[in-house]
Amino acid sequence: MSPSEPAVRVRLDLAYDGAPFSGWARQPGLPTVQGSLEDALAVLVRRPVRVAVAGRTDTGVHARGQVAHLDLTPAEWAGLARGRDEDPAPALERRLTGALAHVLGRGRRDAGLPECPGAVVVRRAGAAPAGFDARFSAVSRRYSYRIDDGAAGRDPLTRHLTWWSQDVLDVPVMAAAVRELVGLHDFLSFCRPREGATTVREVLDVTVERDRDGLVRLGIEADAFCHHMVRSVVGAAARVGAGREDPDWLGRRLAERVRDARVLMAPAHALVLEEVRYPGDDALGERAERTRALRDPLAHPRRAPGRPAGD
Repeated sequence: MSPSEPAVRVRLDLAYDGAPFSGWARQPGLPTVQGSLEDALAVLVRRPVRVAVAGRTDTGVHARGQVAHLDLTPAEWAGLARGRDEDPAPALERRLTGALAHVLGRGRRDAGLPECPGAVVVRRAGAAPAGFDARFSAVSRRYSYRIDDGAAGRDPLTRHLTWWSQDVLDVPVMAAAVRELVGLHDFLSFCRPREGATTVREVLDVTVERDRDGLVRLGIEADAFCHHMVRSVVGAAARVGAGREDPDWLGRRLAERVRDARVLMAPAHALVLEEVRYPGDDALGERAERTRALRDPLAHPRRAPGRPAGD
């Protein structure tokens, strides 16, 4: 892409089954969601394409509301319609769906992997508003997690999307315990820290309830999540629900800011990225700039009240 040529930023709304993939992020020699998507896009525009994402999910984690972006030249964008009197957006959605079918079918078979047609779905594609960045413009991400504790009997048809707990869980106690996590805090006790990155996050809402099918559902929304944060929160909440820890334990763990052997990560296969939320179009660029500053510990380390930054 020519540096002087203005790019067309394209937003993709995606859903995927994480089971056939080694997470979102491209890794040499491993099947990933990003790798599959970028391989399909390269077929369409005949060059390598880099895709940025709102939240990099781990191995086996699913998504219903993932958001990504990529940049195309104006000629590439217009060329998606193949000279037809058609908007490039629906043309991209249709053609990318076809390219993904090939990559996830014959492409995986040729690589010695099981085919997984339909594992990645393009829900929507279109030109993004000015200032949009899938990762940095986001104001929050929302995840869900499902636990089958046997209270209503095991359903073998949901075993691939639920964590089968060996303990019957006390849902009201769990719901009260997780409320301690709401707010701006250093979540070091619930994260796998990465060098140069902060573990300070703002949890906007967290709930635990038993649904009409008898499953325990934990929902959590935050401005962003650090590595393994949601699965560690679920694991800790399950310990409280099983009576292995008292209801105040999550709050004490949060204050301790110590990651140790008491951390139990819930399995990945029951975790789903449900939604990524953005501000109005006129605030996208400003939000992206502010988020970049908050994520750069050398520029503006974000601190939880009364606690040092986590990086």
